[in-house]
Amino acid sequence: MKSYKILIALLVAALSAGSAWAHRGHSGGRVGVYVGVPLWGPVWGPGWYPPPYYYPPQVVVVPPSPPPVYIEQNPEPAVPEAQQYWYYCPGAKGYYPYVKECPEGWRKVLPNQEK
Repeated sequence: MKSYKILIALLVAALSAGSAWAHRGHSGGRVGVYVGVPLWGPVWGPGWYPPPYYYPPQVVVVPPSPPPVYIEQNPEPAVPEAQQYWYYCPGAKGYYPYVKECPEGWRKVLPNQEK
């Protein structure tokens, strides 16, 4: 009686193994009883295929961007307001650029001064 239970257990295990192989895309299931020492590792037999070969990822080499270029400019020194002059022509009684020519010569005046 005990040997029938073992045989039924082996038959159930073999049937469940067949359904496990069916989901891998093989047509039909397999039923088999294997007796012996279990061996671990790949089995090269009919119905077993090696894993697919995956190409390694493509290596993209991007050169580093050049460092930023800074151009130092020497700004002309700001002239204080007190040193800026207007040019006055006493003969024409006017300032440059309103008076274009001054025969007796231009006179420098500060902007906040009167004639």
